[in-house]
Amino acid sequence: MFDSISAVMPAYNEEENIETAAGRMVEVLASLPLREWEVIVVNDGSRDRTGEIMDRLAAADPSHIKVFHHNPNRGYAEALKTGFGNARYQLIFYTDSDNQFDVREMTKLLPLIEDADIVCGFRIYRFDPLTRLIASWVFNLLVRVTFRINVRDIDCAFKLFRREVFDRVTIESKKFFVDAEILAKARYYGLRLVEIGVRHYPRPAGVSTIRPSHVPSTLAELARIWVSIHSKPRNK
Repeated sequence: MFDSISAVMPAYNEEENIETAAGRMVEVLASLPLREWEVIVVNDGSRDRTGEIMDRLAAADPSHIKVFHHNPNRGYAEALKTGFGNARYQLIFYTDSDNQFDVREMTKLLPLIEDADIVCGFRIYRFDPLTRLIASWVFNLLVRVTFRINVRDIDCAFKLFRREVFDRVTIESKKFFVDAEILAKARYYGLRLVEIGVRHYPRPAGVSTIRPSHVPSTLAELARIWVSIHSKPRNK
């Protein structure tokens, strides 16, 4: 039975969302029968007040809220890598800071981790622009075929891990291929993956940082990670 958890939240220019997002995460974790817990926000070179807001929240509750600052911006994967690398507890949960998920649904993932190494949320209905929905569908299909991952929503930012996953999986991605990389390596090393549906909501404020211009670099990372995975022994 797991009784400690680290919740990681990457943030980039989320001054309109971050206080609510962090506060909701604190409320959820404080309500659970946990021995220890922490919320880790990685401010990835934000140019707005995201870092200032998080410094204030961390100062008010230093035993539970941690903030790490990147300067300049290093990219989504590097933000997650910083968060995961500084997580102290048995389980690691991650979600974005844009309030497009109901973090109370994290409690649906917790029972499943008893018999799995990674629990992946999938968006039951996704509130994103049509162009992004199409791009995501193509991306998910490509990754599933290339890496033989039987997960329907690979880049869903609502996942729960046993911390030992990151003893096996080393993040090499720099930007948005990180979810696919983690799941591809997990499958390659024989780790157990399960899925559960979660609700997704329109972004209440701010703008997404994902652009069509990221497609070429993401495809290049796909090729690079495929080579990296298949150059390593499974018993690493």
